Amino acid sequence: MDQTSAVNPDGLKLLAANYLYDVDLSPIDHAWEVAVKVHRGGKHFSGEPYLIHALEVASTLASMHLDLDTVLAGLLHGALKNGVTYEELEAQFGTDVAYIVSGTTRITSVQFNNRLTSQAESVRKMLLAMAKDIRVMLVRLIDRLQDLLLLDLVDRQHQIEVARETMDLYAPLASRLGIDWLKRQLEDFAFRYLYPAEFEELNSRLESSLAERQKYVDQVIAILYDTLREGDVHPTRILGRPKHLYSIYKKLIAQNIPLERVYDKVAFRVIVEEVKECYEALGIIHANWSPVPGRIKDFISVPKANNYQSMHTTVIGPEDHFIEIQIRTEEMDLVAQEGVAAHWAYKEGQKVNENDARLFRNLKSLVSSLQDVEDSREFLESLRGELHDPEVYALTPNGEVKELPGRSCPIDFAYAIHTEVGNRCAGAKVNGRLVPLKYEIQNGDIVEIITSPNQRPRRGWLDLVKTSRARTRIRSWFRREERDKAFALGREICERELKKYDMTLKRLIKSGHIKVLLKSLRCNSLDDMLVKVGSGAISAGSLIKALDPPEMRRDKEPTPSEMTPEQLAEMMAGHVRSTATRGGSAISIDGIEDMLAKVSQCCSPVPGDPIVGFITTGSGVSVHKSDCPNLLSSDPQRWIEVFWNNLAAHNYRVQIQVTAENRSGIFADISSAIGADMASIVEISAHVTPEDRAEFSIALEVKDLAHLQVVMNHLRHMDAVISVRRH
Repeated sequence: MDQTSAVNPDGLKLLAANYLYDVDLSPIDHAWEVAVKVHRGGKHFSGEPYLIHALEVASTLASMHLDLDTVLAGLLHGALKNGVTYEELEAQFGTDVAYIVSGTTRITSVQFNNRLTSQAESVRKMLLAMAKDIRVMLVRLIDRLQDLLLLDLVDRQHQIEVARETMDLYAPLASRLGIDWLKRQLEDFAFRYLYPAEFEELNSRLESSLAERQKYVDQVIAILYDTLREGDVHPTRILGRPKHLYSIYKKLIAQNIPLERVYDKVAFRVIVEEVKECYEALGIIHANWSPVPGRIKDFISVPKANNYQSMHTTVIGPEDHFIEIQIRTEEMDLVAQEGVAAHWAYKEGQKVNENDARLFRNLKSLVSSLQDVEDSREFLESLRGELHDPEVYALTPNGEVKELPGRSCPIDFAYAIHTEVGNRCAGAKVNGRLVPLKYEIQNGDIVEIITSPNQRPRRGWLDLVKTSRARTRIRSWFRREERDKAFALGREICERELKKYDMTLKRLIKSGHIKVLLKSLRCNSLDDMLVKVGSGAISAGSLIKALDPPEMRRDKEPTPSEMTPEQLAEMMAGHVRSTATRGGSAISIDGIEDMLAKVSQCCSPVPGDPIVGFITTGSGVSVHKSDCPNLLSSDPQRWIEVFWNNLAAHNYRVQIQVTAENRSGIFADISSAIGADMASIVEISAHVTPEDRAEFSIALEVKDLAHLQVVMNHLRHMDAVISVRRH
């Protein structure tokens, strides 16, 4: 019997009906029908039926009281990978549902050369979608939470991969959205699978002391109630919540202390009615228990970027234990637990409030700051850095708060304001006093950045900065500077070489021949070509060859009016045959016997490529790929139809370009992969790019196009290989 046959959406509809008053819930039934159709028989990676997983995701979203479109997207979030089109979703459920489902769907339609690139591009796609509609991220986060609940059903390697991605990406994103309960669950699940031994030991030790700890919690809560009421502050609630395991583990590691010395294993939360009572409660608590210096934080007057508001203090409480106390109003507590979902902007058409608008602006700024990071590894590292848990809150002179990691310096602060402020940072004042750029910013510092139009980033800054935003911007500046230098040098080289042909770049552009040159050199634009020439990616020899392909020199050939193709063919009929012809010609020429034919080296066609012959003067027929730039720029009246023939006895030379990570042994790995596919390396050259990548230009001998594709696909699937293309 099908395990999903007894599953139905009734429970989901009941959850939704509890808060979606006067809303038509029939779309849930329709979405369920679609989900059953596309997921029946499908399995989640854990082995559980995917339909059950989709229902759990939708139900969790409903338990968060999210709008109907979000719940529908949760139910349909795997549909695009199973035959349903975007247009079908849009027609049946509306644009919002289709967009959310699309944004949560990993990229599977593109074949990436390694897993890192695939992961980076899927994350980039998700973040871009999130910047337009935050519900994309909410569905993806709950999807990941449901994945973690079933992670014990998969192999150890899969557990580590999912847990690491959760710890590095999804838990910080939940924190950025202010959804505290979700962040804690994601971190604890990831902790369990990343460090199973440490998790079990810490969990068992905390469990063994649970009764003793609960007794202490009850004692402190009673004292807090009595003390605050005596001071005429009347809390609506006081809670004692054990800190989640991962936060305790981080403290053990960071402070290098045993568990017995972690006294603030419980965070006490005092909930009051009004903001003024938060400050009154703080004064009463400090009057009765000694506060720990440096542990008092006011997030009420200066909220965190995720809208979190609360008063924090750590005091020496009963039995001389350190206890952390958070003081907030009911509304602050709701936002602290539910984050952006607490007063959801899409519910019943209500407008976005100012706090949510600020959060959305910050998220869009995050996405925008990562737009130009092309390298997959750097993109993921930068994202992890951007999602750090801030330890320092500093202010600009006009009172704007900037959140930074610990030990950040004024350069980090400058780049947090704006890229140009960072690039022009010449000095800094902290609290009105000049400080060196290596100064470590402290909580509450007022930082003023001094800029100069003559200042520019220094390579030494990379050793000072702590934020990935600053590091990425500095590296980007140096890449741009190196590109400008390569551009100027490339222009100089090209002008020098063109002068030999009584030509200039300006005349080349005006004549239209620049298009042929760019195609021949595989460049996207003139600027791209000049940069590649200047950086050495295109050698002077390649440039000269592209400027003057021997078989295309029209000034050395008769014009079409002087000689017809038939006359040229007749003239060539008695020429000596090539080596290939002696063994049985690999190329037949339409209607002509005994004509010399040679494979052109400018495009190196191999059997399987569409080909066209070009009748030259005195050199027979040169055979080109049908899309060869040199052929397309030649006289069409000299073209002749040719065919591949008698292929078994021949090998064909072809040129490929391989870009890979610059690491030890990469040359041997690439050579070994090519040899394993029974292809021969005829010639190979390599250089390292300014981005520290290894670029190989490899001449191979292969049997045909299919053989070449096998070799290239093998190379593309190597972890260190970034790209493989044919010249």
